[in-house]
Amino acid sequence: MAEQDNQNAEKRLSVVKIYVKDFSFESPMTPDVFNRQEWSPNTNLNLRSAHTSVSDTLHEVVLTITVDAKEKEDDKKTIFLVELQQAGLFEINGYNKEEMNAVVGSFCPNVLFPYARESIASTIQKGGFPEFVMQPINFDALYQQSLQQQAEGAAAETH
Repeated sequence: MAEQDNQNAEKRLSVVKIYVKDFSFESPMTPDVFNRQEWSPNTNLNLRSAHTSVSDTLHEVVLTITVDAKEKEDDKKTIFLVELQQAGLFEINGYNKEEMNAVVGSFCPNVLFPYARESIASTIQKGGFPEFVMQPINFDALYQQSLQQQAEGAAAETH
C-alpha cells in the first residue's frame, strides 16, 4: 500500500498554458448570404487531436476543430468555414505509457474543448451568423473507440 502511495505521489499533471495555435474564419458568400429568408445549412464538424513532447515532462496537445457550413441545395457552396487549433502545454510526469496515452488522448482534449467551443461560437456570431452551439464531446468514449479500432487493425494484420 505504501509503495502504491509513493507511485501516486510521483504522478503530476498540470496545465501550464492554454493558447490558440492557429485560427481561420472564411465566409465566401457574404454579404449575399444575409439576404436569405431561410437559414438551415448543412453543418459538418471534424475534430482530431495531436500530441508532441516538448521535454521529458512538458507536452503540447493540439485539438483541431473544423466547422464547415454549406448550402443545403448546393453542398459545393460554403457559407462559412472555421478551422481552429486550440493548444495546451501540459506538465505530465510519472505516468506509464498506457496512462500517458489516455491523458493526452482524452483528458487534455477535454480540458481544451471548452476554450475551442467558445472561440468558434464567438467567431461565427461575429461573422454575422446565428448562434452556433457545439454539443459536448465525450473524449473518453472517442479514445476508447480509437483503441478498439487499433486493436481490430492489429488483429486483421496478423490474420
